[in-house]
Amino acid sequence: MTRYADIPRPIRSGIVVLDPDSGTPTRVIVLQFNPDTLERSLSPQSAGDSADSGAGGGGGGGAGSGDRNEALRLKGPAQESWKFTAEIDATDQFEVPAPDGIHPQLAVLEMLVQPTTAQLREATRLTKKGSIEISPIEMPLTVFTWGSKRVMPVRLTELSINESAFDIQLNPIRASLSIGMKVLTVSDLPAGHRGADLYMAHLAQKERLAAAVRGGRLAELGLGRGLRA
Repeated sequence: MTRYADIPRPIRSGIVVLDPDSGTPTRVIVLQFNPDTLERSLSPQSAGDSADSGAGGGGGGGAGSGDRNEALRLKGPAQESWKFTAEIDATDQFEVPAPDGIHPQLAVLEMLVQPTTAQLREATRLTKKGSIEISPIEMPLTVFTWGSKRVMPVRLTELSINESAFDIQLNPIRASLSIGMKVLTVSDLPAGHRGADLYMAHLAQKERLAAAVRGGRLAELGLGRGLRA
C-alpha cells in the first residue's frame, strides 16, 4: 500500500528578492500554483543587426562587406523573455483569517515594479535641495526560480492583474496574473554584479544540459561525411 508520506512534495516556482550588495534574500515569493504553461522567447544578438546595410546602395560593397564579415558573430547573450499566468485563490482558505483577502499577496508582486515611499521621498528631498542630477531609483535584484535548473536574474516587464472574485468587503479573493519577465544578462548588468554571476551560472547550466544530448549523425539527414556545395 502506498503511503502518502512517500510521495514527494512538488517543487514550487517563485521569485526571490535579493539585496544586490550582500546577496541576502530579503523576500521569498512562492507561487501558490505552478503555472500550467510557460512562454519563452530568445532573440539572438547578432553583430550585424545594427549595421546600416542599405547605406548608399553601392560604393563597392563597403557596408555589405562589413555585414558579411559579421554574419556569424554575436554581440552578446541572447535576449530572453518569459511570460506565464499565475493564479492566486483564497476561496478555499476561509478557515484562515484573511481580513484583507489577497490584497497582501498582490501588493508583494506589485512592489516588484514600484519604488518605495522612502525612495520617492528621498528623491523629492534631493530635488528640493537643488541636486543637478538625480540617479534613477535602483530596485532590489529579482531572481526567478523554476526548479534547481532554472535560476536567473530578471526584471519584470509586465504585470497584468485580473481580479475575479471578492468577499463582502470587496477584498479580492481570486486573481489571475499575467507576468512578463526579461532575463538580465551580463550585457545588462555591470561587471562584478551579483546578478551577472547568477546569469553566468544560468548559462553554464544550459551548457551542461546541452552537452548531455547525444549528437546526431549526418546519415540521418541523408548527407555524407562531408558537407560540400
